[in-house]
Amino acid sequence: MKRNAILIGLGLLIVVFFAGSAAHFYRLGYIEQLSSIIHDYRLRMTMPRTQDDRIVIVDIDERSLKEEGRWPWSRNRLALLLDKLFDQYGVAVVGFDVVFAEKDESSGLKVLQALGQNQLKGDAAFQSVLGQIQPELEYDQLFASKIKNRNVVLGYYLNSQKDQHISGTLPVPAFPRGSFKGHAVEFTSYNGYGANLPELQQAAASAGHINPLVDFDGRVRRVPMFAEYDGAYYESLSIAMVRTLLGSSKVLPGYAEIKSAGYAGLEWFELDAPGGRLKIPVDSEVATFVPYRGGQGSYRYVSITDVLHDRIDVAQLKDKIILVGTTAPGLMDMRATPVAQVYPGVEVHANLISGILDQNLKEQPAYMLGAEVVWVLLTGIALSFLLPLLAPVQAILASAVALLTTAGLGLVAWQYGNILMPVANSLLMIALLFVFNMSYGYFVESRTKRQITGLFGQYVPGELVEEMAKHPESVSMEGESREMTILFSDVRGFTSISEGLDPKELSLLMNEFLTPLSRIVYKHRGTIDKYMGDCIMAFWGAPLPDKDHARNALQAGIEMQAALKALQPRLKERGWPEIHIGVGLNSGNVSVGNMGSEVRVAYTVMGDAVNLASRLEGITKQYGVGIIVGENTRDLVTDFLYRELDHVRVKGKDKPVAIYEPIVLANEASKAQQEEIRLFHEMRRLYRKQDWDQAELQLMNLQRMSPGINLYRIYADRVTYFRAHPPASDWDGVFVFQAK
Repeated sequence: MKRNAILIGLGLLIVVFFAGSAAHFYRLGYIEQLSSIIHDYRLRMTMPRTQDDRIVIVDIDERSLKEEGRWPWSRNRLALLLDKLFDQYGVAVVGFDVVFAEKDESSGLKVLQALGQNQLKGDAAFQSVLGQIQPELEYDQLFASKIKNRNVVLGYYLNSQKDQHISGTLPVPAFPRGSFKGHAVEFTSYNGYGANLPELQQAAASAGHINPLVDFDGRVRRVPMFAEYDGAYYESLSIAMVRTLLGSSKVLPGYAEIKSAGYAGLEWFELDAPGGRLKIPVDSEVATFVPYRGGQGSYRYVSITDVLHDRIDVAQLKDKIILVGTTAPGLMDMRATPVAQVYPGVEVHANLISGILDQNLKEQPAYMLGAEVVWVLLTGIALSFLLPLLAPVQAILASAVALLTTAGLGLVAWQYGNILMPVANSLLMIALLFVFNMSYGYFVESRTKRQITGLFGQYVPGELVEEMAKHPESVSMEGESREMTILFSDVRGFTSISEGLDPKELSLLMNEFLTPLSRIVYKHRGTIDKYMGDCIMAFWGAPLPDKDHARNALQAGIEMQAALKALQPRLKERGWPEIHIGVGLNSGNVSVGNMGSEVRVAYTVMGDAVNLASRLEGITKQYGVGIIVGENTRDLVTDFLYRELDHVRVKGKDKPVAIYEPIVLANEASKAQQEEIRLFHEMRRLYRKQDWDQAELQLMNLQRMSPGINLYRIYADRVTYFRAHPPASDWDGVFVFQAK
């Protein structure tokens, strides 16, 4: 009896703990993770997997880029697209999941105007022709004229960068400043934006933001229906398109009747529609869960080049809702979602439009919080008293019934009531009560160790696997965010090397250099993510945390270069060409865990820090250096002597980054090395000041000190160019890379 009393008492403490979590007295990260997992499972199990014929995605796909040229295209092509869609195909509304933030100067009008003002200033015939063709060459105005008086909705993005990035013109907000005064509504707030050119925005029927909310695991489950910027509130692309389609001018906020301290009460918005008002439920962040219909392909795709060249049957687009977006990987609009790890961002908006029109949006009313607390208390108290009295088989059955009942109620509410019933606290509590009462801790721990050995043995060296098996609580296959360091190494000129070897020799060559490089990664506690042909991708900081992840990665990169140099004589003996690699290193917060599909998963990392590491590797050859590290890595390993190579804006990123070449440990640097680095940094200061003469003088000194360094020649060429073509007065010294 005493034993049961202790178990009951401890069980009730577990119940109180989870009841507090359900009541939101405190937030538990693993509960939120479980809630997301349950949400994704419900979604995948119940989504209709049917195609919505009302919406068609006009796709900027690889075939379109091949036929029409690389993006962005001239605006006269987009003007033609609108004429085709509205006049020829008779579509209902067109929405752009594309931002037109920069002027289109591809027509050559500026060159012609310059000629007219200078060399051909007195040529009356030229001036006459120029005046006649000028309207046709003002592509932005032409595009704007095609947008005007048509159901065209533009997209724009909002951003939360510390340094506000603002471009283009925002539309008139859906709700002006002060609209929600007196209501403690927690809108998703942003600090800047990237919007469309003023003439395009003024001509458009409407515009909406294209920002999703990215959860802890990198997946897109929600989109803010209204977002706040500078005190005003802006609607999403999906709402803007539905309003334009229906001619709805009013959006009315809906407040619950429940009155409580700290509760804003905003639970939905309503749109006027011909058949009555459409209700759009929102959560506490004024976001709506995306009602995914299925995987990619839930909407019909047509290639944009087929529209431009009249290869589409008019009936396929007549009266349709058109979304112009991209699935081309190079244009970087792919998202991780609950239904696919790689999913076109344009389909996120399509799913929301479908959900609004069908009134098939999940809602989570305020009373669900109280319902979850009551259910946690009822099931928890019952199991706390019951499980200590039951035999193991009976306890298993009782716990299984409680779990299935809880999960079933949540699924029924989801499927038939469109209600999000939170069950994560209840499910985890039931499972914990069962494990606690049955004393399966040792069994679970042993099984976890075996799983770790089996799962991670293929990714990391054996000694790390043994360490993880001793501390299984420190590792997880589930997606999570961590600060890590990522390394990319790639062979320079591998295509030409491979063309000179037969397949067998090529395989032997790859084994010859990949094996020692991989051993170096293992030696420094790294995890090899994958081999991509001749490229190695590795990371530090997972699956086991590593406080020295940046240092270990940097040491591995330096040792890889040294090992490859030592390997050259052996390669020469076998008649193989020399192998040289570039190494890119970057540190930052990334998502790490098992990612993939139902067919195949892999333990990998995703995030901006990963993309930047890849870009840094790609530009090593541009600077003639073996290793480039990002600013974060430099800041984490401070006892190295670095050469600040440049400030660059790499492909796919708006914010410039500083890049560095690690030279040697600072306490091992010679005076000559220190002086050379000091002179180079002084040259960089003069270069940014546009003091070309002094910068050139410093470069001459540097080239005398180290004539074999290609970097100095690169800067000498830049100085020569900028002396002849001075940059703008507000030039920030940033070098822009257009290629990856």
